[in-house]
Amino acid sequence: MTVLADQRPKAAGRAVLTGSARPKRRWSLLVGGLLLVLLCAGVFAVVQLAGDARVQVLAVARPVAAGQIISVDDLRVVGVVPDASVQLVRASAISNVIGRTASVPLAEGALLAESQLGPAAWPQSGQAVVAVALKPGRLPAGLAVGSHARIVTVARETPAETSTTLPAAPVSVAAVVVGVTEGVDGAGTSVVSLLLAQDDATKVAAAGSELALVLVSN
Repeated sequence: MTVLADQRPKAAGRAVLTGSARPKRRWSLLVGGLLLVLLCAGVFAVVQLAGDARVQVLAVARPVAAGQIISVDDLRVVGVVPDASVQLVRASAISNVIGRTASVPLAEGALLAESQLGPAAWPQSGQAVVAVALKPGRLPAGLAVGSHARIVTVARETPAETSTTLPAAPVSVAAVVVGVTEGVDGAGTSVVSLLLAQDDATKVAAAGSELALVLVSN
């Protein structure tokens, strides 16, 4: 009996100690921390939006020829930081652009400017566009609309003595590619449209088919 009497206080003491060691939940701190996180996120979003100076403008989605009517498939919307010296067309004005004509050729990826819309005014005075047929192997890889190139004459494939006509004067003039159509016949011939000086266009047209295109840097 004495042993049992001695153990009761110890058990009671352990129970009291265990209950007093439990941590108290402070819901006010949790709610306050959550509100602080949400406040910081909101401030960050406002700062980011205020610091983004980009505007939505129209860009060319695919090549458009001068004088061609612009459709919705020819355009796409991009975000850019505007330059006051360039009058870009805002995306909100797309309905005013569809149905108008391009005054100059529009290259894919170029930003659309108001000055590029209207009656066809291309080529400019003193310039001309000439189409040349190029045989396989005379068209450099990587050639695209907007590329700068030189159109040159190449040696004839037939001996000179078999020809009854005088050879044309050698040609080597600078030009800008404005159109490329590959494989126009079964022999793999490609037709390239070139923008160049009017006098040079006459030389290229008189040179015949013995021509090659050389890709050069701007």
